Amino acid sequence: MGKKLRHNYKNLKIWKLGLEISFSISDILLEFPKHERYNLSSQMSRCSISVPSNISEGSARTDKSFSHFLIFLTFH
Repeated sequence: MGKKLRHNYKNLKIWKLGLEISFSISDILLEFPKHERYNLSSQMSRCSISVPSNISEGSARTDKSFSHFLIFLTFH
């Protein structure tokens, strides 16, 4: 049985955009007041990285499943 190939998610515009957003959020969070850095900034940081992370995890799926996975991300 052959090795299953992953999709090349790093070429997807949505993955690149997700990374740009997470980097921008990280920069913005540095400017938050100290009392907001732990609660709100932690939640925002985790949220911002979830889209590119989910795309990379979904890349191990079959073609049909991965395409449904990406469509779900774009509408939710």
